[in-house]
Amino acid sequence: MAQDILVETSARHVHVSKADLYTLFGEGYVLTNKKDLSQPGQFACEERVDIVGPKRTLANVSILGPIRNATQVELSLTDARSIGVTAPIRESGDIQGSGACKIVGPKGEVEISEGVIAAKRHIHMTPADAATYNVQDKEIVKVEINTDGRALTFDDVVVRVSEKFALAMHIDTDESNAAGCGRETYGTLIKK
Repeated sequence: MAQDILVETSARHVHVSKADLYTLFGEGYVLTNKKDLSQPGQFACEERVDIVGPKRTLANVSILGPIRNATQVELSLTDARSIGVTAPIRESGDIQGSGACKIVGPKGEVEISEGVIAAKRHIHMTPADAATYNVQDKEIVKVEINTDGRALTFDDVVVRVSEKFALAMHIDTDESNAAGCGRETYGTLIKK
């Protein structure tokens, strides 16, 4: 299984800027680490917010830490449609011209004019991993997932390489459900 890559499902979540964190939770507020995530330095927080769109609200959405330079809401396309917001498929951090929504916390609310995206499926790799798989940063690959009754090959998977990463593929809940992924799902990288 050394050539296979762990496939993790990334559910809806929010990354917040310091200013927006203070508006949502109060001046000087610090995020509470609930659980470390697979990517070094990233963590799920105890704090939750509501994401409000024109059609409805997604309640109790997780915040992921640490704080970011800009607030970003990551939804599946199903989530985005259900609340009536636009969520273009983008890499994390690429929010210019993306969707808008309202974020409601216990102490206040924030209207973001951009920042709602559906995360582009991607693989985190270290430079050593990239050498092992013979791929480069930003290369587009395919990943084959052989689940029972739902085998699927994902195209348009972007490789992201950094010393700060740990090897894992991230897909959203729509993609995970389509492939019948569970907790221990692995995929095989296929060069295009």
